[in-house]
Amino acid sequence: MFNAAIYSKGVPKYISSDNDPLFLFHQWQENLRIPVTDEIKTVLYTPLSHPFVECLIGTIRREFLDITLFWNTRDLEQKLEAFRQYYNNHGVHTALDGEAPSDIADKTTIHCVSLNNFRWKCHCRDLYQLPVAA
Repeated sequence: MFNAAIYSKGVPKYISSDNDPLFLFHQWQENLRIPVTDEIKTVLYTPLSHPFVECLIGTIRREFLDITLFWNTRDLEQKLEAFRQYYNNHGVHTALDGEAPSDIADKTTIHCVSLNNFRWKCHCRDLYQLPVAA
């Protein structure tokens, strides 16, 4: 998974990890042998030391993993990719005043929509449905 994550981005300068025993295994230690990569450990008993990561993990758990079944790693990766596309393009965000990123990008054009004529567009294999003008 580590190799797949850095494949298109290149070798990272820093890797952030917590104090989970998972990071003591041989496979993880091999990832740290890259000479230009430094590991940054989180502070013990302080899960809020990485608030953006904690927020992302919580969002993925609440909005997707708690209501989704997956059968294997490949199935999970495909479903997470579909959720990523939905979340980044169509999901509403508090930081954007309740608007979707795709709506912010379209602010230069004004769309007049008839509320009597719409259809539902499905995302994440019908997990989320959003109304769109028909």
